[in-house]
Amino acid sequence: MTLTRYGFKQWCTITVILAIPFGYMIWFGWWIGVAVVAILWVALVSFFRNPWRQIPQNLPDGTMLSPADGVISAIEHVDAHETVDGPAVIIRIFLSVLNVHINRTPCTSVLSKAIYRKGKFLDARSEESAKVNESNTLFFTHLNESFGIRQVSGKIARNIVCPIQEGDSFSQGQQFGMIKFGSTTELILPRPIDVTIHVSKGDSVRAGLTPLATLAPLAKE
Repeated sequence: MTLTRYGFKQWCTITVILAIPFGYMIWFGWWIGVAVVAILWVALVSFFRNPWRQIPQNLPDGTMLSPADGVISAIEHVDAHETVDGPAVIIRIFLSVLNVHINRTPCTSVLSKAIYRKGKFLDARSEESAKVNESNTLFFTHLNESFGIRQVSGKIARNIVCPIQEGDSFSQGQQFGMIKFGSTTELILPRPIDVTIHVSKGDSVRAGLTPLATLAPLAKE
């Protein structure tokens, strides 16, 4: 396990700040204080952990892996969504501060567009937060069809990290960013009638490992 580059500034700052009292306490032999600082460092830096993951291979066509670690908080069908230009199914994942916060692509894809929107910072566990909070909507293309991923800030999370550019290509399960501290990630799929969902509300999922759904191939004309 390593620390993600997306949090380099934060975990370096934490390390430098805590190194001062840590060294001071070692000098004076305050071993209880040393233990407390060490535990605090582990607790803070572990948020930026980047566990190694073996992305599943030879999956059935159309398999969509989870873009985030967390718990399925909602599965919604909507009449229209901007990322797919038509009806869609939205699979929403809530990430607590204890989850790994790195986002991964659900399938091989190309980023066609990204739209960042300012907003509120309501608790990510509330239904309203998904509609009004700060967000970053990503438009991806897979086999000439669009799908979306939406990163949504929470009450604590106020830093969406997504250093990718239009035209960038991704393999299934590849990292593309993170949201720092509690937040929400949505997977938006087209053609709800052709989507087989493999999870239910309340299920725990892991980015790049858990199959969320299967999108049947487009029918050939």
